Amino acid sequence: MKEGPDIAQIGTLVGDPARANMLTALMGGRALTATELAGAAGVTLQTASSHLSKLEAGRLVTQRKQGRHRYFALADDEVGLMLEALMGFAANRGFLRARPGPRDPALRKARVCYDHLAGDFGVRLFDRLVADGDIETAGEDAVLTARGEERMTALGIDVARLKGQRRPVCRACLDWSERRSHLAGSLGEALLARFVEQGWARRDPDGRAIRFSRSGEAAFLAMFS
Repeated sequence: MKEGPDIAQIGTLVGDPARANMLTALMGGRALTATELAGAAGVTLQTASSHLSKLEAGRLVTQRKQGRHRYFALADDEVGLMLEALMGFAANRGFLRARPGPRDPALRKARVCYDHLAGDFGVRLFDRLVADGDIETAGEDAVLTARGEERMTALGIDVARLKGQRRPVCRACLDWSERRSHLAGSLGEALLARFVEQGWARRDPDGRAIRFSRSGEAAFLAMFS
């Protein structure tokens, strides 16, 4: 009898093209209806419902009801990290979509990865925090230093609240387009939220791209270049 984690089940769930498209759509961090996910997957609503049942049973997605509607989202940030890592692995092995669209440059520049900033700007942010000694890394591990706590507090982020959450404050997430790490964890989420609150950036309502204003981009690059 073979023991250990059964990656075959996860591979089966993620490997179906329709389910893969649904999961990718949910990487934007927003909860979507079955109808919206059916459109993203290119399948009928009945087929989408069947796929979603399997994803929910596999604990990759979760749902919540609001009135007459049901909304689906990724189960947690670990699912997002897994999907981003798979995207990076696929890109590194040459498994790319045949017809890149006009949004690709915007996604590569700045996008949301579940709930944190990814793309070129996400990698710049992580690299700057590491270079300045705000975050210390050891392999896949990332830790916010005392210096980093002071800097985050100055930016208006409640570090004590982040530490009180069950999820890690910092996590290194392999970026599929940059092939380097960007910042995940509760701090990654808080920083992206802060950029939006300050008016530096806004989320694309129809996709995963993060659009920085001219002044917001200048402020971001001045701080994290």
